[in-house]
Amino acid sequence: MTRVGIAFMKALAWLPLPAVRALATVLGWVLYGLIGARRRVVHANFSVCFPALSTAERRKLAIETFVCFSQAWLDRAWLWHAPESCVRQRVRLTGATEELAGTDPTVIFLPHFVGLDAAWAATALVVPRPSTTIYTDQSNKLVDQWILQGRQRFGHLRLFGRIEGVKPIVAALREGQPLYLLPDMDFGPDESVFVPFYGVQTATVPSLSRFARLGRAKVVPLLPRLTPEGYDVQVMPAWTDFPGDDPVADTALMNARLQDYIVTMPAQYYWVHKRFKTRPEGEPSLY
Repeated sequence: MTRVGIAFMKALAWLPLPAVRALATVLGWVLYGLIGARRRVVHANFSVCFPALSTAERRKLAIETFVCFSQAWLDRAWLWHAPESCVRQRVRLTGATEELAGTDPTVIFLPHFVGLDAAWAATALVVPRPSTTIYTDQSNKLVDQWILQGRQRFGHLRLFGRIEGVKPIVAALREGQPLYLLPDMDFGPDESVFVPFYGVQTATVPSLSRFARLGRAKVVPLLPRLTPEGYDVQVMPAWTDFPGDDPVADTALMNARLQDYIVTMPAQYYWVHKRFKTRPEGEPSLY
């Protein structure tokens, strides 16, 4: 079934983008109706983060979230298998692109918006610098190989396993290889700190502050936005007040700024994830 699924994605790469997006829209509605466990996760997240919305408004946003998630998933077909010219037509790198030029140590803050795979492609097609990120192996080896090949298709992206530790990552960062970090998920209690996210104490790894400090690097947010034409991947100006002296305060600031980014495209954030799964001792589960 894995081979069939990958073959389907390769075939899908040749369809016009409106056809891919229409198919994904149907898929999003189907997933919202059938995958009750994830639907409940999304609604629980919305009840925490958007309490002012009515039940009908949350349902509408939840459906949009499933549609955006499905569209981004099927877009991997053309991102990873269509001709390079096609990808170049559909992804645009915009904003403060000069932040990615040169050899200054740079940590790229890439939050979990659905278009994160388009972000890899957009930067790799425009910015020639080798880059690095931290990768968790998939249990299905065929899927693992497919994802790795897709994400390393353009440019030179070096992947470090979590078991390798921080030393080789920091060394590459100091050598001028930008480090993509995606620290805005619940990775469990180990090494996490509890800082506010939408007013809730949320387990968050302080890795953005840590690597910026160890690598003596600037932090540049990268925000991929799904559009009818493909993706606009916006490079934000580097944060001038980060990192500070307190990693916990830095991590709280990261979450606060992430909230500002989410409000510009709320349906495109990865709400299917149990972001509030790990609770402070004694607090009940939100799910």
